[in-house]
Amino acid sequence: MSARHRGSASVQPITEMGKPSVPMIEHRVEEVIEPVAPTENNDLQIPELYESSVQMKDRHRVEEIIESMRLAGSDALQVMSDFDMTLTRFAYNGTRCPTCHNILDNSVLISGDCKKMLKDLLNKYYPIEFDASRTVEEKVPHMVDWWTKAHELLIEQKIQKDQLARVVKDSNAMLRTDYEFFFDHLDKKKIPLVIFSAGIGDVLEEVIIQAGVFHSNIMVFSNYMDFDEKGTLQGFKGKLIHTFNKNGLTLVESNHFPKLRDRHNVLLLGDSLGDLNMVEGLPDTDNILKIGFLNDKVEDWRESYLDRYDIVLEKDETMDVPNAILRYITGHQ
Repeated sequence: MSARHRGSASVQPITEMGKPSVPMIEHRVEEVIEPVAPTENNDLQIPELYESSVQMKDRHRVEEIIESMRLAGSDALQVMSDFDMTLTRFAYNGTRCPTCHNILDNSVLISGDCKKMLKDLLNKYYPIEFDASRTVEEKVPHMVDWWTKAHELLIEQKIQKDQLARVVKDSNAMLRTDYEFFFDHLDKKKIPLVIFSAGIGDVLEEVIIQAGVFHSNIMVFSNYMDFDEKGTLQGFKGKLIHTFNKNGLTLVESNHFPKLRDRHNVLLLGDSLGDLNMVEGLPDTDNILKIGFLNDKVEDWRESYLDRYDIVLEKDETMDVPNAILRYITGHQ
């Protein structure tokens, strides 16, 4: 297989929780594997799979899974997705886009002292989250500490519920290009979209609402704020969700599961290796197609992502590939 070289663009740093903070990087040369061109014997008419940003370790297996999903039809399908940097953009015009936590962290609702303490937490726990020498089990207690302390700081800010919409509107958070088809088509075909997020559910929902695509087929599992009778943040509801504890058992134990019980095919979308746990514990799955957005540090993480995800999308800010696969599975032209 031949290879070519592509220069990577510089991006601005942004402080965020639960996702990498990207420093200003020097222009460097990356080796990119050329895609395999479709052949006459290829049964799948999905040209998007042959774009230069698309990598697959076992192309034949991917094609078999997609074809099996097509034969089973829309009624057997559910989509499970992370939110930050998966459904939302990683960057726009060279500048990082914010996560749900970051929308609040950098807003006028947060004092200068609080912003400094949140940044201190990031500097302490971020290296642990992405330390390849530690196991997930070793990282989990630190993630719980990070999320818990960050949430306690947010509670101290006495955030008002009616201020969230304005904060989201004033941010540069945005869904990926061609998100409209993704959300609208799933709704039209009555395919459930299950969103697992270690972010803040109230902010997450507001991003989707302001984009005009929060449909009735969407189910969200995230950290939701608890407001008192005056609309002031007083805590967070339910079990804490962090990077490494998003799993199918949460879904099975919820009142949403009866709607999903007979949907044995799963299209999974994520941007971290932890997102793969979203299907752990799901019973009776026939096919799982895992699509990973590799947004940053491509050379460092390419092999790890190719070992775990069926399809890896490198520095791709669009929904083109998931949309093309959905079109094929559902018979939409």
